[in-house]
Amino acid sequence: MAENNQTISTLQDLLDYNAGKFTSGEIQLKKSLSEWINKAASLQLKAILEKYYNFTELHVQKMESFFEEEKILSLSLHNRIMQAFIEEVNESVSKCADAEIKDACILAGLQAINHLKISEYGTAAAFANTLEMEKQAAIFHEAEINEKQIDDRLSQLAAHEINPRAKAPILISGEK
Repeated sequence: MAENNQTISTLQDLLDYNAGKFTSGEIQLKKSLSEWINKAASLQLKAILEKYYNFTELHVQKMESFFEEEKILSLSLHNRIMQAFIEEVNESVSKCADAEIKDACILAGLQAINHLKISEYGTAAAFANTLEMEKQAAIFHEAEINEKQIDDRLSQLAAHEINPRAKAPILISGEK
């Protein structure tokens, strides 16, 4: 499907369309991850965000190869769902008066985004498998595994560092 305004009439068209949407979302996310790295107080959270940034960059590169192979000419799709998730994270972070709470907001929002991406890559892998596109299915499956690994790390960090610190943040004298 070379044009964004074409009708989706085959599973291949749907795969191409969805791949364009979630690649656009990856590009949007990459920009926000840079900001969140700077806002995070936890060194471990910063490290995971940096690793996630690198995975996101790798996913975009692999998707660009997919688009070249599929002869998809345009990536101008905008991912409204990803944009909404990013806006939600930014809004909640902007309301946080404490670094520990801010880290919890970033982590929780990132996990929501991560779960969306696990679903998107898993669905794309299933479509590619059905279409007997083994190489592309492997790319989508690898990205899904990367997302699951990040999710596991985020869950561990939440349970053992971020959430316990956010439960009882250190307040500076004069704060309520």
